[in-house]
Amino acid sequence: MDNSAIKTNPSASSDSIKMQERLAIFLALIAGYIDATGLIQWKTYVSFMSGNTTSLGAAISTGKSGIIITSITVISCFLLGIYVGTCLSLWKRIKNQILTFYIVSVILIFYSIIAYFYDINNLFSIAIVGFSMGMSNTIVTSVGNQKVNTDFVTGTLNSLAMNTAMLTMADDKVEKQEYKSNTIHLLLLWIGFLSGAFIAPFLLDYFGKWTLMIPALLLMICGLLISKNNFKN
Repeated sequence: MDNSAIKTNPSASSDSIKMQERLAIFLALIAGYIDATGLIQWKTYVSFMSGNTTSLGAAISTGKSGIIITSITVISCFLLGIYVGTCLSLWKRIKNQILTFYIVSVILIFYSIIAYFYDINNLFSIAIVGFSMGMSNTIVTSVGNQKVNTDFVTGTLNSLAMNTAMLTMADDKVEKQEYKSNTIHLLLLWIGFLSGAFIAPFLLDYFGKWTLMIPALLLMICGLLISKNNFKN
């Protein structure tokens, strides 16, 4: 079942696909921003679980207990976030994934407020933020017929290369157009994540402990705009 904020099917309208693409890029930018923030502040990826898995394996072999605990914590919380987000998307009482925007936003807002007044343990910080990233990864899971992940880029780059290869080899005009569209969507998604990671260090220096309020407020605003648009339609 597709648990995107905007539901997709083979006959999805171009407007729906454009909305999915914009949301995916927006979420990828936020994920890149938060992931870079986590790497700078806590020396841990909060959305890039491939890196954390590699760190975990290396730490187990070398007996570095601190890295083992940190890696297991963030991976577990990220998976829990995906689990909760997916359950929400499958809950029949929820018509779309706008609720997840609000939940992730509220978590980041409360965390930022508490972190401003109190020193929060690094392990607790990565647990909270990792959980939030897992949830946000369930908001948009496809653009048109192309499956996407907004919180990490390994799968995005893999799909980008595959679609580029299929675009090169395809003879059918319809297939070439589909592969071209998928390639563009995936490239923009990667650029969005990269852009978020690029701007994070600058804003972190400026906003300090309030740095996660930026993506939190952006998510809240985005959720409100989508809710307003859905209400009109």
